Amino acid sequence: MINQDLQKIRYIGDFQYGIKAGEILFPNNIEIVYSRNTGRIKHIFLDNVLQATFRPTDGLLTLTIHAAQRLIDKIPNLNYKVIVQNDVSEFISKGRNVFAKHVINAGDNIRPGDETLVLDENQKVIAVGKALLTSDEIKSFKRGVAVKVRRGSED
Repeated sequence: MINQDLQKIRYIGDFQYGIKAGEILFPNNIEIVYSRNTGRIKHIFLDNVLQATFRPTDGLLTLTIHAAQRLIDKIPNLNYKVIVQNDVSEFISKGRNVFAKHVINAGDNIRPGDETLVLDENQKVIAVGKALLTSDEIKSFKRGVAVKVRRGSED
């Protein structure tokens, strides 16, 4: 059964972040923790470090900073990333939301609700969160929240 679940979360990773993302995020030696109540996938660990949480409400994954950085290291041109100015990266890494005016660049296919990786200008993942705007809006707006940060690197 673990093989089916591994394949399932790899498919979800590919769906959310692009082809090969699932394999990069979830190698064969991951550990899957299941909910005691429902028996469904709950958490995914690699080397005893949490990599992702499965959201049963929509069937998608939320990544940790560690997993997001591994993904960026292997796929530098990942589409679901937002790059912010270094002078605000400290605040964002503490869990503050990303405002559109601080965004330098954003992946082309970002839609509201997408799980998004937030990077500083040095390609270091400083937060993960949910996009509230499309990539075109993120790039052109000068006001408003672009990404609602779920977890900062210093949280």
